[in-house]
Amino acid sequence: MTINITPYLMMDGNAKEAIQYYQQTLGAEVPMLITYDDMPELPKEDLKGLIAHAKLEIGGSAIWISDSPSTLPVLQGNQVTICITSNDVKQSRRFFEALKDEGQVRMPFQEQSFSPGYGSLTDKFGVTFLFDTEN
Repeated sequence: MTINITPYLMMDGNAKEAIQYYQQTLGAEVPMLITYDDMPELPKEDLKGLIAHAKLEIGGSAIWISDSPSTLPVLQGNQVTICITSNDVKQSRRFFEALKDEGQVRMPFQEQSFSPGYGSLTDKFGVTFLFDTEN
């Protein structure tokens, strides 16, 4: 089983600008970029042209970045999320279930078109976690 922890930057409609900035200032490479337009199950007009998920590589490290949907507003202080990625759905679900106690579920853990197990929550300490299972 593989587990990775990655910082995830949630932007308020300016992810493209942030990506370009990090490319110029930090030499970031962008090996993956998905827009909300690429996701047919999310046809909302307010998401058109926005970034659903991008991976930036800086040296040997990665940062993930996306524009937050309007249903999950970005507030000062919750812009950085800790993303825990696993290749085991059961492990991802165990982590999610363990941290949701006394916390607040932002997105229920469930299968998505891009992941066999994905969910988000804020734990009892106010730290936001995103759980993603890779295929």
